[in-house]
Amino acid sequence: MTEAIYFDNNATTRIADEVREAMAPYLDRLYGNPHSMHTFGELAGRAVNTAREQVAHLLGCRPEEIIFTSCGTESNNTAILSALETRPDKDHIVTTRVEHPAVGGLCRKLSEQGLAGKRWRLTELPVDGEGMLSLPDVGNAIDGATAAVSVMWANNETGVVFPVERIGGMCRDKGVLFHTDAVQAVGKIPVNLSELPIDMLSLSGHKLHAPKGIGALYVRGGVRFSPLLIGGHQERNRRGGTEAVPNIVALGKAAELAAGRMEDERTRVRAMRDRLERELLARCPDARVNGHRESRLPNTANISFEYVEGESILLMLDAHGICASSGSACTSGSLEPSHVMRAMGVPYTAAHGSLRMSLSVYNTEAEVDRVIEVLPPIIRRLRDISPFGRRAPAERT
Repeated sequence: MTEAIYFDNNATTRIADEVREAMAPYLDRLYGNPHSMHTFGELAGRAVNTAREQVAHLLGCRPEEIIFTSCGTESNNTAILSALETRPDKDHIVTTRVEHPAVGGLCRKLSEQGLAGKRWRLTELPVDGEGMLSLPDVGNAIDGATAAVSVMWANNETGVVFPVERIGGMCRDKGVLFHTDAVQAVGKIPVNLSELPIDMLSLSGHKLHAPKGIGALYVRGGVRFSPLLIGGHQERNRRGGTEAVPNIVALGKAAELAAGRMEDERTRVRAMRDRLERELLARCPDARVNGHRESRLPNTANISFEYVEGESILLMLDAHGICASSGSACTSGSLEPSHVMRAMGVPYTAAHGSLRMSLSVYNTEAEVDRVIEVLPPIIRRLRDISPFGRRAPAERT
């Protein structure tokens, strides 16, 4: 597996060497509890504070506005449940049909089953064929009973980037709390929360070359907040539980690296992604890019190949040592087309054959060349044996 071509970075990323080196001392020598009143504890506490400053620098906010969590899912759940608990007179949530399950699944549960005897009305906003939101739809959905609006910054399957600044401005004008799941956006596109009308923002370490098991939640100063985990005074009484110092140090270092690599993401990684798409579309008839061609992350390509199954493509790519995805890793195993593809109205024959390839700063031009070489013959072979293959005559000319 050391020679694998890894094009599944929206699912998870490799731990950067610098990140591994930074966290290593806190796994063995410097193992103190950051709240203990001795030297070991003081050293651990300093490391946590440094990491908080590094994450805040990447996000353009104040260190005290950062809460360390275990993952993006915890951050999303905490933000939404806090918004609802601190606004007990409201009973309405606005989100989209293409959210990650960490947001969409929670909101649907709150609507269908409720919590503590209360159910919330839920508005899930549609997207168009390019995966984009309608701003008037957002404005029209907000009413006097809306407790929170939660809209992802960038979609994990298509990479489509939503206009969160304008959405946040609409929410602020109407006195509604705005949360964004920025798990895919942070580290890939610039974020400056000091200039944005965002009340809460979620991120996850393993999407930007830190280990799994660490995330963060930004809570703008002055926003009312109710913790999800109770049981300790950690994180300024906002998240009970002893801080995972090694992982927090890792996230801080990863944030520092990401701040310095943003230009590489914007230029070299984007150029590789664009060449990959261009060559595959030229060599594979009946293929289409899913998502807005301009307003999206620089690393993400989602391509549908009609009349074949995405799972079959993945298995054959894996036999060549190439790792990709048919959608979100958090919903893998389902035989149904992706909820994102369905929301975009992608035809059934194309939605089943969608392939997500997500690059990182560690990918190379040679790896792109290899995928361009290997993937078109796989598509031809699968169409030849597909019962729907006769519907793609251009492929056999």
